[in-house]
Amino acid sequence: MAPAVMSRPMRNDRRSIFGWAMYDWANSAYTTTILAVLLPAIFTGEIMPEGGVLLFGRLVDGESMFSFMVSAAAIIAFVVSPVMGAVGDFAASKLRFLRIFAYTGAILSIGFAFVGPGAVWPTVILFLVVETCWAIAAVFYDSFLPHLTTTDTIDRVSSKGFAFGYLGGGLQFLLSLLLIQFSPDSFTATAARIAIVAAGLWWLGFAIFSFRRLREPGVAEQLPPGGGNRFLTYARIGFGRTWSTVRRLRHFPHLLLFLLAFLLYNDGVQTIISISSAFATETLGLETGDVAIAFLVVQAVAFVGALTFGWIADQIGPKRAILISLVLWIGVSVLGYRLPDGEFIPFLGLAASVGLVLGATQALSRSLYGSMIPEEASAEFYGFYSVFSKFAAIWGPLLFGIVNQMTGSSRNAILSLIVLFVLGFILLAFVDIDRAREAKNNWTFEGASAGVDR
Repeated sequence: MAPAVMSRPMRNDRRSIFGWAMYDWANSAYTTTILAVLLPAIFTGEIMPEGGVLLFGRLVDGESMFSFMVSAAAIIAFVVSPVMGAVGDFAASKLRFLRIFAYTGAILSIGFAFVGPGAVWPTVILFLVVETCWAIAAVFYDSFLPHLTTTDTIDRVSSKGFAFGYLGGGLQFLLSLLLIQFSPDSFTATAARIAIVAAGLWWLGFAIFSFRRLREPGVAEQLPPGGGNRFLTYARIGFGRTWSTVRRLRHFPHLLLFLLAFLLYNDGVQTIISISSAFATETLGLETGDVAIAFLVVQAVAFVGALTFGWIADQIGPKRAILISLVLWIGVSVLGYRLPDGEFIPFLGLAASVGLVLGATQALSRSLYGSMIPEEASAEFYGFYSVFSKFAAIWGPLLFGIVNQMTGSSRNAILSLIVLFVLGFILLAFVDIDRAREAKNNWTFEGASAGVDR
């Protein structure tokens, strides 16, 4: 029976696609329950000393320290992701690396439940390892998309993956929230740590389920003779391939133009996501419980939005569907600017609007990019995609902070994000998708001779 299963192609195979989408279901437990909600609360409320800690000779509080941790992890992923992707392509080890980084991240994430008061630096180190593992695993996960689909199915499958992620992450967060909400006051802190353990096990268990339905795409290339240490040889190949690709990107203007457009509009998306909780509590004066409910609404509506826009992309094309979503993001910014203080229902309506376009923008951007890159280097190219995504997380919050500081109004700061969506819209409008897809056939790879143009 085993040979018959192994001989089945993965492309457009329902079993393989379902298994792939289930990893989004799996790892979203970490991003929703641990990263977005419980870990920041435990880190700032329990782990950090009341007076803060010294960092490079300056005293920083828990909120600042956590933001520095997120930035440091993003920088690590920024540097490592394309190189690891290049090695995975060369060695035909996408699935192997996906397993290694996913399992490591999931198991170590459980450790957040056991760090106690004052254990700041162990928590920082643990976070950097877990977050980097999550980011690199995501690169290899994304790299399977071109191998699982054809041009006519890639948008729908990418949307399915994001939809599974929103549904799985939302469900796990709901279960964790119920555990905490219905715990006695004396048990609440312990319940939060139990919820972290449950999220880590959710990530691990469903990842195992997912990977059993995937197979390694591609064939490994031969290492050059006399290469010396195997690890150093792979590292040299990874860096060489990455640098060669960077040098050649300028010869593929429409792919590069898409990445620049993605950097801009994704910057706006990520900024709205990251500041929404603080905006709701500090500017609008809403309760933390209200924000948690709105967060669940975002997850639920994003599930529907991802599938709906996947269908829309089938009808009018992914580029036009993304352009429509960017117009809706501009509307979200305007709505955020006009929200009344202290009123939950309008904020809930905004949350639903965010959910509707969130899945659309993320899922279709991933699939559109996947249709424009060479399959044999999908992990390397999704490494670059991750780099642009991480790089985008820098400038939007900076723009928001500067406008907020200059005008004294976070409402004006939200409105300023419109410029990111408008610029992203303009650049994406000039991307010729057909020419970009044709150009991917001009990428040539010469195996281990990675230090020169390929």
